[in-house]
Amino acid sequence: MAERTSKTQGASRKPAAGKAVKGGQKKNRKKRKKLTAMAVFGWAFVAAVLAAICAMGVYIFVIINGNMILQQNMNKLDLDEVTHIYDAAGNEVGMLYADAVRENVESEEIPQLLKNAFIATEDKRFNEHQGIDLLGIGRALVKDIIARKMVEGGSTITQQLAKNLFLNADKTFFRKATEMSIAVALEDQLSKEEILELYLNRIYFGNGAYGIKAASKVYFNQPDLNRLELWQMATLAAMPKAPNRYNPINNPELSLERRGVVLRLMADQGYITEEQRAAAAAVEYVAPPKTEKADKGRNQTYIDYVLREAQERYGLEEDDLLRKGYQIYTTIDLNAQKILEETYKNDNFFQKDGPEQKMQSSMVILNNEDGGIVAMIGGRDYVVRGLNRAADPRAARQPGSAFKPLIAYAPAIEKNNLNPYSMLPDERRTYNGYSPRNYDGVYRGQVTMMEAVRKSINAPAVYLLNEIGLGTAKSFVGKLGIELDPNDNNLAIALGGLTKGVTPLQMAQAYTAFPNNGKMQTAHAITKIVDSSGATVHTYKPPEQPEAMSPKTAWYMTQLMRSVVEPGGTGAKARFERPVAGKTGSTQETIKGLEKYNRDLWFVGYTPEWTAAVWMGFEKPDAKHYVNMSSGAPAAIFKEVMQKSLAGKPVTQFERPKGVPDVTAPPKGISDLKAEYTDRSVRLAWSSVGHNITYQLYRKDGGAAEFPSEPLLSTTTNEARDISVMPGQTYDYAVVPVNPNNGLAGQRSNTASVEIPAAEDEQQNPLDPLDPLQPGDGEDGDGEADSDRPDDGEDRGTGGEDGSEGDRNDRPGRQAGSGDTDGVGTDHGDTDSGTRTNGSGGQGSGRPGGSSGSGDISDGHTGSGTGTNGGGVQGSVRPGGSSGAGGTSGGRTGTSETNGGRSGAGAGTAAPGGAASGGDAADESPGGDLPADDGAN
Repeated sequence: MAERTSKTQGASRKPAAGKAVKGGQKKNRKKRKKLTAMAVFGWAFVAAVLAAICAMGVYIFVIINGNMILQQNMNKLDLDEVTHIYDAAGNEVGMLYADAVRENVESEEIPQLLKNAFIATEDKRFNEHQGIDLLGIGRALVKDIIARKMVEGGSTITQQLAKNLFLNADKTFFRKATEMSIAVALEDQLSKEEILELYLNRIYFGNGAYGIKAASKVYFNQPDLNRLELWQMATLAAMPKAPNRYNPINNPELSLERRGVVLRLMADQGYITEEQRAAAAAVEYVAPPKTEKADKGRNQTYIDYVLREAQERYGLEEDDLLRKGYQIYTTIDLNAQKILEETYKNDNFFQKDGPEQKMQSSMVILNNEDGGIVAMIGGRDYVVRGLNRAADPRAARQPGSAFKPLIAYAPAIEKNNLNPYSMLPDERRTYNGYSPRNYDGVYRGQVTMMEAVRKSINAPAVYLLNEIGLGTAKSFVGKLGIELDPNDNNLAIALGGLTKGVTPLQMAQAYTAFPNNGKMQTAHAITKIVDSSGATVHTYKPPEQPEAMSPKTAWYMTQLMRSVVEPGGTGAKARFERPVAGKTGSTQETIKGLEKYNRDLWFVGYTPEWTAAVWMGFEKPDAKHYVNMSSGAPAAIFKEVMQKSLAGKPVTQFERPKGVPDVTAPPKGISDLKAEYTDRSVRLAWSSVGHNITYQLYRKDGGAAEFPSEPLLSTTTNEARDISVMPGQTYDYAVVPVNPNNGLAGQRSNTASVEIPAAEDEQQNPLDPLDPLQPGDGEDGDGEADSDRPDDGEDRGTGGEDGSEGDRNDRPGRQAGSGDTDGVGTDHGDTDSGTRTNGSGGQGSGRPGGSSGSGDISDGHTGSGTGTNGGGVQGSVRPGGSSGAGGTSGGRTGTSETNGGRSGAGAGTAAPGGAASGGDAADESPGGDLPADDGAN
């Protein structure tokens, strides 16, 4: 046992090598850990000291730098850097500058509640910080990091004053640091009251108002700030964040919403009670009467539009544009702008002023090549920063029929492959309770698209919109830059009945797609902006625009709208000595008793070079102010301005796009169709509309609603006869001219109605017209008078030698034919005798009662003779030959027809009870010896 113990002890004295190393590592690790913690603490202490030194240095730099900038620029309050505006050639158009609408006010004149409204809204820790709100900066920094750019200001009132006085509006870290240094310096040298006074006197409130007192006068016509009500104070405090957006004149709804935010902040911070907040939030703003004098300078509308575009499209602040000395280059044509303004000073173009309002109007012209705004006027009495009725969405009005090309005709051509001469129904229809009516109350049955557009007929436009669908149409106008309201989900939009309406600028922009082969040009005024150092900071880049319509659709629309300015079109007053296309529009007055008058008048038109839109109407229509002019009034303004503005420029033509087939006009319509019942048939006649035209005759029973789809007959002559009528019936007839070379059909004619008398005694009609081969009785062959035939003369058939009928002026192309003296030849010869010159029969033979006074009582409907352009052969003597024996056969000369003629039947058959009758030999020919209508049965 002892020996074992000894070994064990020996082993403990000399441990294994591994165990010895492990124990040493543990001791060293503990030692290193202790040293590392000490080192970290030491380095932290050193870093803290260095940070404190750096912070002190930065603070000293901020103080020194801020005070230096402040001292150098403390008096920089004058707005002496004017922004200049130029046209494309570098000619100065005008200037942007802060005008004299500025009035300083002492701190004692500003009520504390008004100051509190700004503090609660802009800087709730204003009275606690020293120019910089670290909490606000931290919050803004987080947002900037998330967005990876400077998006949140985090500025105190003092910082805003620093920026407003000395810096630009660029959101950069360097600018922010400088702003902070100046803010600290301001806090060091000025009291809180002085800073707030400077701030309220310096900030911009929109509409040219600098400072709180000027803003109070502009928006409330109140020069005494102590008389402002709580809601007015909150309205003013709502503006500094975005003066142009939140002022109540420009955007009353947004102003009201922002006012509510300010009032809530004031209530939450204990400045007002909840009752005060609710009462102030509910007040409705009413703008005071304008006290500004109309600006007599040129180009004011255009200058103000440039100011607006620079803000909205390029993100520049209005205050900077008014005081930072930019150079802005535009697309204005100074000559066109001058002519436009001079035209609007001419009262002869406008309706007489009402008792309280004058008629207003606006116009804009765009360059078709690039969409540049050539000229613009916002009203007849436009003032600086006034309501621009040509472009401001607040001035949008319903476009009436000027909207039809965009919402109905162009998308219908695009989708349904129609053309300007496609036939459209012009009928009174009801679509799920909506029953649009034509302005004149006339419905033509059907019209070409050309006629529908030219005369601005309503029914075809609504029909087309219903056919293509609202979704297709709304998508189509969306590609033309016009987004419709969700409530515009009805067929009334085919006639321009929109919820929010459109502006002339929107209409002109949309119409640029027509002269540009279907691609719309984006309207713009600015081409580039140069800052005061000469650096170009913004350049116009046309946005990528998808093709709004195919070149074919655009070309066809131009052909349609060229007809509008031709004589007879609704826009004829817009026509001048250049290619012009366009569309009129008007909206009906809805005031009871004044429905025959208008609320709005429009003309939107274009030449190959420019597109323009004109609107006319009263700003607030009422029983004393309504439009009694026609849509020709804006068309006349269009002509006056465009004709003079384009004078001296080369005349160009609308060019048909490559690969787009042109269309040929169909035959002219017929408006003088006449129908007359005579001789147990209906005779129809109408005026010729040209050579090589086929006329399709349609017939319907008087009680039928529609004409059949297939014609009753076709003929190349301008007359026809319907022998298939039934006694006691009423028939309606219409004729459609057709060009056989291309199949284009003209407009359907007027409707001619005929009432057929009831049937007479059977003895009065021995020859049934439906069975002309019925045999006679073989009597009356001796030439005695036959009293059974109405209008029968004496000695029927005995005067064959000198019974010349003479010319009939009502039957063109006929020569005198021989007939019976004082007999039925006079009454019946108008059907068959004589010579036709173009597809009609040649020299006719004797009418009933041939040689030797045969007792023929045939009704003589079938004409004999030779056709000069149709192949008819010389006809023979009518039934009842030389001996007159049994000559009562009513045999007709043909039994079939081809294209209005009869194919000859050869010799007639023997009539029972008498000698063989002589049949007529007639060739198959159009317009042969029989009128085309007579051969249709």
